[in-house]
Amino acid sequence: MSRTHFTCDCNGETLACTLDNAASPVGLLIVSGGNEIRSGAFAGQARLAARLAEAGYPVLRFDRRGVGDSTGENNGFTDSADDIAAALRAFLSAQTGLRRVVGFGNCDAASALMLGAGGGCDALVLTNPWTFEGEAADDATAMPAEAIRARYAARLKDPREWLRLLRGGVDLRKLARGLRGAISKPAPPSSLAENMRSGLSRFGGNARILLASRDRTAQAFAAVWDRSDLRLLHREGADHAFSGAADSDWLFAQLVAALEEQARQLDVD
Repeated sequence: MSRTHFTCDCNGETLACTLDNAASPVGLLIVSGGNEIRSGAFAGQARLAARLAEAGYPVLRFDRRGVGDSTGENNGFTDSADDIAAALRAFLSAQTGLRRVVGFGNCDAASALMLGAGGGCDALVLTNPWTFEGEAADDATAMPAEAIRARYAARLKDPREWLRLLRGGVDLRKLARGLRGAISKPAPPSSLAENMRSGLSRFGGNARILLASRDRTAQAFAAVWDRSDLRLLHREGADHAFSGAADSDWLFAQLVAALEEQARQLDVD
């Protein structure tokens, strides 16, 4: 395994890329969420890439335009299709023998892959997709009623939350607003969610949608998505970044399973 840094072109701008080299003809393309640089929060994506490369799978990470070491203007995840396509081309060019690529994104990176019908990848692993319009997730009362109920149900099971309430550590006005939201009628899916649904319906490969039970973003997604979707997989107790040791191992196992599935398909082909 070796790690190399290089750049590629995206509509006249320069994307910064990092490749963890490995022997498998199946690799992982990591799409960063938010304005996060390619190393990830606390270098989490860099560690994940190294771990996967040690397991035999090459991994490419990149900064989209206007983020980190890349040039250009940052127009957000809804305008990142060209960035993903450029990074995928660079991956296929830089990694000798690479034949299939699994796209992986968390939060709005997952949404970007869905909006772009997979962005040219052969398979997808999508975690906690973002369905809020704008910055609505900053306000818990803006969440779908079902997601608010799930959030409060989880809190009621936590003794620490009861202690906070008894000690006056809970904003009662905010609590009241949240409870009113919990009993309100379900809101219609956002236009973003509908566009994500449409984009994913055009994707012909295999996809896994991983949802962390403690994550508000995942709860909001689940409230507007088809519960019978067989691609949904839930991880109880996990947070947004699957930061717990056991949760991190579970995410790693899901990624390896998706990569192995593509390798088996290559054998069949």
